[in-house]
Amino acid sequence: MNHRPTMLRGALAATVLLLANLAAAQTPAQEHNPVEALRIQNIAEEAYIYGLPIVMNYGVMYSYAVDKDSPQYKAPFNHLHNIARVFTPEDKAVVTANSDTPYSFAWLDLRAEPMVLSVPPVEKGRYYSQMLCDGNTYNYGVIGSIATAGVPGDYLVVGPDWKGEMPKGIKKMFRSTTQFSMVGYRTQLFSPQDIENVKAIQAGYKVQPLSTWLKEPAPPAAQAVTFPAADKDSIKKNFFAYLDFALRFAPAAPEEKAIREKLASIGIGNGEMDHFKAVAAVYGEELAAGAAAGDKLITQSISQHGQSVNGWTLMTEGGGNRQRYNGDWQARAAVAKAGIYALDASEARYALTRTLPNGETLDASKHNYTFTFAAGELPPADAFWSVTMYDGATQLLVANPIQRYLINSPMLPNMQKNADGSLTIHIQKDSPGKDKESNWLPAPDGPVYLALRIYGPQEQMNKGQWQVPPLVLAD
Repeated sequence: MNHRPTMLRGALAATVLLLANLAAAQTPAQEHNPVEALRIQNIAEEAYIYGLPIVMNYGVMYSYAVDKDSPQYKAPFNHLHNIARVFTPEDKAVVTANSDTPYSFAWLDLRAEPMVLSVPPVEKGRYYSQMLCDGNTYNYGVIGSIATAGVPGDYLVVGPDWKGEMPKGIKKMFRSTTQFSMVGYRTQLFSPQDIENVKAIQAGYKVQPLSTWLKEPAPPAAQAVTFPAADKDSIKKNFFAYLDFALRFAPAAPEEKAIREKLASIGIGNGEMDHFKAVAAVYGEELAAGAAAGDKLITQSISQHGQSVNGWTLMTEGGGNRQRYNGDWQARAAVAKAGIYALDASEARYALTRTLPNGETLDASKHNYTFTFAAGELPPADAFWSVTMYDGATQLLVANPIQRYLINSPMLPNMQKNADGSLTIHIQKDSPGKDKESNWLPAPDGPVYLALRIYGPQEQMNKGQWQVPPLVLAD
């Protein structure tokens, strides 16, 4: 989905404040030990890197499936919610959302029994996908026009502890590593006039318990859960507490043994938050410094998971499953921070930029820009491509007078090509003029963040035989 929660913005500064308050409010049970201080700071750094995707995911889950008063609430667990429109600047719970494919969401509670996802026939040529992403932000499966060749039918999603055999009539079974999981649906919209067709497809998506599908009695319901409220301020102030809570529903895999033991030694991941508070009372500064160092490493590592091309970072990896990450927590965190819920690279490739090729930050309050696809050099996509505009400060879609948030390949028939067959896109806050408005991607009055998405990347893309064109000044 390539977006991340706004509620984590500024989390580190608030964490520093929280830990300082804890230190002031409690009498230290022990003296500050320099050796122990270094150990705890190192653990905090590892904990932040390991936990960032998990906490980000929890924040979205709470606003989408738990808090009925949230403006972003979609539906309770094990119910499907279709959004029969593309995302706009009014959608603020997550950032860097695409605006090409109307979304549908289903958050699954897999504790009592598996869930069955039913997919209707979808005409060839329309991209759609159902990405299965668990609380560890592992993409443990995709159903759709690419991954399952558009085959309609029923697919089974099971929890980490489920023991059973795949029933007859099920096309494929997918296993989540956590007890709560998300299904993110994308259904391509060709044009505003195409929305009724998308609605018809969405109406064919179904989510139901396995017992209902089998026409059998339901098993006993899972125990009720009291989810800690996850508003903007609480997420900022209590990062480690949310990590502790989320891990209760995420059985540790073998590769997690070492990091889980380290977290448990300071009271995280085993429900011993009183222990953690006692640690924080003495080593609050070290915890905050470790978290800050972890966040810095994540940011730096984003570029390591991409290739620098003409001022863009072309991500070499999208989302991945447990096997792909294989205990590389920094890689997992980098993908989440660059754009949580990113599709696998086999489904989509992403290129991101905030700068010109010389490193100068894009700022539409000061400059106008263009970038040009040479003749015959449009993004190599089997499905479609799009370039989406975001505010560089918030990473949200940009409100503008023509309500255009992206330019994509279905819009090509209405765009103007240059005499040599190339295609120029105008990036600026004000209209470039009526004669060029078909090629205008409105920008914010300030810093710019752009995302190029290529759905169904072709072989030449994966082999590096195609390059993203640079942005250039157009003043």
